[in-house]
Amino acid sequence: MHRVRSYAPAIILLLGCAALLQTHTQAAIPLAGSLESVFPHAMGYTVTNQKLSVEEERVAGMTAYVARAFTRDTSVAFTTLVSYYDRQTQGKTIHSPRNCLPGAGWEIMRGGMQRVAVLGTSRTVNRYVLRHGRSAAVAYYWYQGRGRVTANEYAVKWNLLRDAAFLGHTEEALVRVVFPLSMASMAMIDDSHAELQEDVAARQIVARLIVEVASVLPQVE
Repeated sequence: MHRVRSYAPAIILLLGCAALLQTHTQAAIPLAGSLESVFPHAMGYTVTNQKLSVEEERVAGMTAYVARAFTRDTSVAFTTLVSYYDRQTQGKTIHSPRNCLPGAGWEIMRGGMQRVAVLGTSRTVNRYVLRHGRSAAVAYYWYQGRGRVTANEYAVKWNLLRDAAFLGHTEEALVRVVFPLSMASMAMIDDSHAELQEDVAARQIVARLIVEVASVLPQVE
C-alpha cells in the first residue's frame, strides 16, 4: 500500500496529462524553416526526392515531410525521412518505426540504442538491423523537438504528455536513416558484436541530420 501511495502523484499527473492531450488544446507550432533545406545533397551521391502515397500520409498524419533516396552507381545507398508534426493530439501522434516496420514486411533482427557524437556532444539514437526476404538493412531513428533529441520510446511519451500539460505545445520531428546492407555486411548480420561497414557512414549522416533538423525546428523559449 505504501508503494502505491508513493507513485500516486506521478499516476495522477500522467492521467491528467493524458486527459489534456485528448482535449486537442495544443497550439500548432509551425516550422522555423523549410524541411527542403535539410540534408538536400551528399557528395558523390545522386539525390531523388520521394513521395509518400496518400494512404501513407493519412496513416502517418504528419504536417510536413521530406523523403530522399541517395544513389551511387545506380543503387540506393541510403534513404532519409524527416517528418514533422506541428502538434500531437489523441489519435494523431508519431508512429514508432519499431511498430511500423514489421507491418511493412521487415523482420527486426536486433535493435538497441547507439551513441553518436554531434558537435562535441553525445546524442543517443535508435539502431535496428532489419531483414526482408533476401534483403537486409540497418536503420537509425530518433525523435527531435522541444529542445530534445530522444531515442527512448517511453521517454518520448512521457515528454509528450508533460509538455502538453505544462507547455501547451507538442511539436516534434521523427528522423530516420536506412542503409541497405552490402553482401559483406549481410554475412555478418548474425554477429551482434560486429560493426557493419554501413554504420560508419550512417553515424556521420545522423550527426549532420541532427544539426540540420535543429536549424528548422521551432526555437525553445
